[in-house]
Amino acid sequence: MAVGGLRRLIWGKHPASKQEKVLLAKIDWFILSYCCLMVRSRPAYFSNYLDRSNISNAYVSGMREELQMFGTQFNKINTIFTCGYILGMIPNNLMLQVVSPRIWFPSMQIIWGVLTFCTSVVKNVEQIYVIRFFQGMAESSTFVGTHYVLGSWYKPEELGKRSGIFTSSGLVGTLFSGVLQAAVYRHLNGHAGRSGWRWLFIIDGIITLPIALYGFLVFPDLPRTTKAFYLSEEERVLAHERLEQVEKLEQAKSRPLSWNILRRVLGRWRWYACSLLFAISGETESFGSNNLMGQWLKSIGGYSVEQIDFYPSGSTAFAIVSTLVCATWTDHTQVRWPVLVYMSIACIISSICILVWSSPTGLKFFAYYLAGASYAGQATTFAWANQICADDDQERAVVLASMNMWNNVVNAWWSIVFYPATDAPRFRKGMIAMICASIATLAVTWLVYTLERKEWRIRDTKLLGIEKEDAQLDTKGGSGSLDNPHDVTAEEVDLTEAKPTPT
Repeated sequence: MAVGGLRRLIWGKHPASKQEKVLLAKIDWFILSYCCLMVRSRPAYFSNYLDRSNISNAYVSGMREELQMFGTQFNKINTIFTCGYILGMIPNNLMLQVVSPRIWFPSMQIIWGVLTFCTSVVKNVEQIYVIRFFQGMAESSTFVGTHYVLGSWYKPEELGKRSGIFTSSGLVGTLFSGVLQAAVYRHLNGHAGRSGWRWLFIIDGIITLPIALYGFLVFPDLPRTTKAFYLSEEERVLAHERLEQVEKLEQAKSRPLSWNILRRVLGRWRWYACSLLFAISGETESFGSNNLMGQWLKSIGGYSVEQIDFYPSGSTAFAIVSTLVCATWTDHTQVRWPVLVYMSIACIISSICILVWSSPTGLKFFAYYLAGASYAGQATTFAWANQICADDDQERAVVLASMNMWNNVVNAWWSIVFYPATDAPRFRKGMIAMICASIATLAVTWLVYTLERKEWRIRDTKLLGIEKEDAQLDTKGGSGSLDNPHDVTAEEVDLTEAKPTPT
């Protein structure tokens, strides 16, 4: 009994049938294995992260001197990449409505893999500018595209932990990438007349291409369109029907892609509120994304290079644990918002501990590790948005992409303003900014929660009214007639579904 309860807590409600259990095992393996391998900025999440981190490591490992870079040219490389990334997000997610994800994801991965190879032979920084812009556009297909696909395949009680596993793979990538980069420099620097940083991009490209081929072969597309060879015809039908059987999950209608999507997206609260939520809450990850702990250790002195590289890994480890535990808990309870409260409070405590500069070093270690909790909100926020927009696939694609897009727009200037390297080791402005961002996250979380519940009440009221009028018609013997003025049209279906499970 206890074992069964623990299993349900960790992996969710037991599938209704053996056939559904086998289906879940298959899609878990083939979707998550590819998306987690593809990493960071999040699908092909692993190879994507390697590319992101390698440009920074290359800069401090010989690229700056060899290309005679100076001033803010490195910052321009990152800014240009971010511009391409921002511009590509919404178009990439909408392309999943037109082109099979099994084709689109690997194709984008091949493009950024080829561009990675090109980076290994550049002669000047201007060539890197061009490469990084188009690389950003290609890589923007990954993070939000994967969340869109996960939201298409899984029930609400299954979605959180899958999103958590996916986002955690990016954090695992941060631990692995340092080992890989050190090995490449140690063994290949100068080999065949190439610098170590050039070999780093060659290895990255070599890793990327086989993963893309794997995606071409096994990625299952979406439930309505899947032709995966490892799914039987019965399993393909079940993949779609099992979602329709969930009473509180509104099933999106298939629509042709048109300009009408602008009216639907901009005419509802979802795009505005969800975009604002992640634009702000994403900045609570600033401790980790700017490696403040590493900069702190280097500035105060007394730590070796190995210690400076290793000690911040404790924050990453806590981030992985927080993400997986919180994602599992939200699936079990079907309540998403407390995770954002948890991470906001953790970040406020961390910032106060560091602001009080007289606090002992051990407390500062605790504070930086506790700040790893900020990453727990990423998987939960996107799972929440997937549920909020479950009744419109195209709106869901735009909202998910916009959330990450606006977060990157803020990221483009946030660290420069609040976390400049010159502020190390205290980062006083950054600590105050973190407290403000955490409080703002709490406020926007309440806003999204309130708007979602208001939408439920409107749906319930409309549904109740239609049921009462139909009951009156039944009494008069007129129900079911073709000219019944209360027959529900296709457009009314969206408004007459039962409300989704509380998030």
